[in-house]
Amino acid sequence: MPNFLRLTPDAAEAEHDAPAPEKLISGDPRFTTWNAEEIDGLYCGIWEATPGKWRISYDEWEYCRILKGRSVITSDDGTEYPLTAGDSFILRPGFSGTWEVIETTRKDYVIRL
Repeated sequence: MPNFLRLTPDAAEAEHDAPAPEKLISGDPRFTTWNAEEIDGLYCGIWEATPGKWRISYDEWEYCRILKGRSVITSDDGTEYPLTAGDSFILRPGFSGTWEVIETTRKDYVIRL
């Protein structure tokens, strides 16, 4: 395995998924994930979602950078975090709320379990 990995969809096999039915609030969102790295509880890759809204709850730590699209994350206390291309953020363990994709959104991520 090389010690340099360019983070593009070509770096990994695409995985396809959707929110669990009990978490779905609206729409028919579909996820595509290119998980390029998985080592000792560390994950890194690219994730894309089509429009829709679902509940989220984090047990892990995640850094994200929005590459394209438009989304809104809303915490359980009602605080809205609008996200567009170029925005970076961290979701810490214990965060819960909703993720709404307004326009198909792509992000890169680093997750630490």
